[in-house]
Amino acid sequence: MSTDATVRSVSLSESHTFTKKIVDSIELLEGLGVKGDAHCGETVKHRSRLAKDPTQPNLRQVHLIHSELLDELAEQGRFVACADLGENVTTSGIDLLGLCRGARLLFSQGPIIELTGLRNPCAQIESFQKGLLSAVLDRDSSGQIVRKAGVMGIVIRGGQIQAGDRIDVQLPDGPPLKLEKV
Repeated sequence: MSTDATVRSVSLSESHTFTKKIVDSIELLEGLGVKGDAHCGETVKHRSRLAKDPTQPNLRQVHLIHSELLDELAEQGRFVACADLGENVTTSGIDLLGLCRGARLLFSQGPIIELTGLRNPCAQIESFQKGLLSAVLDRDSSGQIVRKAGVMGIVIRGGQIQAGDRIDVQLPDGPPLKLEKV
């Protein structure tokens, strides 16, 4: 599926910091994640998941957030910049939360990220900015929690990503599987 989606910014952090540093480009490593990022690896790197079972596969190799969320927060009087919420890729023009599990994001320079699920916002968001946790959580018409803090994915094909790169979406065969928290 062709879209008007693009990369707005890319970022990484070598340590487990909440926010990341915006850089000119990131290198995705197949099956691992973002080269030089603390979450890069075949098995889990997130601290709480490491404590539970360090042998779990890393389904959170790359964190993506749609810049439209940042715009929505700004309309509420909350200034949140690209990379502030710890994402590796900030997108524009794509409904990340509306995609399904297994959807693939094809970047114009060749990398492919497959979506694995939703980011589950944690208390660190509240520590970053009071009231922000409730701003990135919502409820749908049936009362179910809606997580708006981005999506997580794994690297299917490595390569470089930088601001301005085009993103196309490839949906998986079969019935769509809803994104759940990972």
